[in-house]
Amino acid sequence: MKKFLLTSIVVATTACTLSAASFAACAGCHGAKAEKKALGKSQIIAGWDVAKTEKALKGYKDGSYGGAMKMVMKGQVAKLSDADIKDLAQQISKMK
Repeated sequence: MKKFLLTSIVVATTACTLSAASFAACAGCHGAKAEKKALGKSQIIAGWDVAKTEKALKGYKDGSYGGAMKMVMKGQVAKLSDADIKDLAQQISKMK
């Protein structure tokens, strides 16, 4: 029982850490609260609804979305899972 409890705590802590840190890679260009135009060219994404953000991130990933800077974003989202994308979309929707 102790082993199970300890494992559960480690897994939960890791999940919280990953979730909290997942926007960190985005913040360099988009700002800590998604309040900036990335590289002075993108839209401000703070407060985008979940569906819009998921559509954009999945589109960047498969190459069907974006303008002149889409290759920059394609590289950023290439390794994201659908769960990662959903998590980021939820975080961005709460930023205002």
